[in-house]
Amino acid sequence: MRDNVVRFEKWEGLGNDFILVEAVAMTPEAARRLCDRRFGIGADGVLVIDRERPRMQVWNADGSRPEMCGNGLRCVAAYLVSRGTPQKALSIATDAGDKRCEVTRAGDRFDVLVDMGRARTAEPLVVRALGAEHRFASVDVGNPHAVTFEPYEEDVIDELGPIVATTPAEGVNVEFCRVRPAEQGEAARIDVTVWERGVGRTLACGTGACAVAVAACAQGRAAYGAPLRVVLPGGSLRVTVASGSLEMLMQGPARRVFSGEVVIA
Repeated sequence: MRDNVVRFEKWEGLGNDFILVEAVAMTPEAARRLCDRRFGIGADGVLVIDRERPRMQVWNADGSRPEMCGNGLRCVAAYLVSRGTPQKALSIATDAGDKRCEVTRAGDRFDVLVDMGRARTAEPLVVRALGAEHRFASVDVGNPHAVTFEPYEEDVIDELGPIVATTPAEGVNVEFCRVRPAEQGEAARIDVTVWERGVGRTLACGTGACAVAVAACAQGRAAYGAPLRVVLPGGSLRVTVASGSLEMLMQGPARRVFSGEVVIA
């Protein structure tokens, strides 16, 4: 590393994109600058990696620090394997605990299966806004999520999303969902629009997909123990939720986009 010049790699999981750096002392200002899509590299977040542990630290585009990031975790697991980590199955430490990942190379990308641990549910989040009362299922999968299956229109999502995301003091990720009929030979399907705290609309959210699967199973919209296809704007993830324990398995892609050097002031 020369002075403040560091090497980075840009990765994406279903269009949820990240800047990956190793052993860098990140700050909120630096994260915001790096994620800026006009004056920086551009990303939904920065993932700081300690390869020795290994460990992942997540920074949102607004400089805030979420506990976990499912799409980012897949990218970090694939990055570590691509950089020579010998195990295809590895455990990565996060602020939401250690997560076990299994990585398989699939052409120009990687397929990653993640043991996301156990979800926790709580009382619904009730938000009074836009002249109505809105109820969201509360699901914690290492970070907090508010999930609804009510049929909100796109323009309402743009208004309601940021209101719900900032209602709890610590913020919450918001998922607007629609259950779709399963196609022949396919897993049950739910389409999801995501409003992430600290980011806004994103093309995908791995932890959000897991929270949606948990809420769907709890409400009888999907079956425990069976793969659920969660379709996000950037693509689909497969999530399985165990009955009773609410243990979750998430499977989806990760891909390197490009690499380079950047100055972190």
